[in-house]
Amino acid sequence: MPKIFTIKGYIVYFWSNENDEPIHVHVAKGAPRPNATKIWLTKSGGCVLAKKQDDVAQKDLNELMEIIAAQHFLICLQWKQHHRVDTIKFYC
Repeated sequence: MPKIFTIKGYIVYFWSNENDEPIHVHVAKGAPRPNATKIWLTKSGGCVLAKKQDDVAQKDLNELMEIIAAQHFLICLQWKQHHRVDTIKFYC
């Protein structure tokens, strides 16, 4: 489970066994869990909410999505390195 960064007590990460899915991150308060909020990255450099869990306040989620979009390049680089792929499949 690669952790990308932590902001305001929220951990942003992805699971190691999800490389068949389009690139995305999970967000959870405190510790990673399989059923956390899920955010897809887009080809244009943005992000789209896929699934929201109650432990992420809407105000925090809005801020986290801005940060995730701003860190698009870093997340893509870490995805490629961790999953050992040359190309990335995007949600849209």
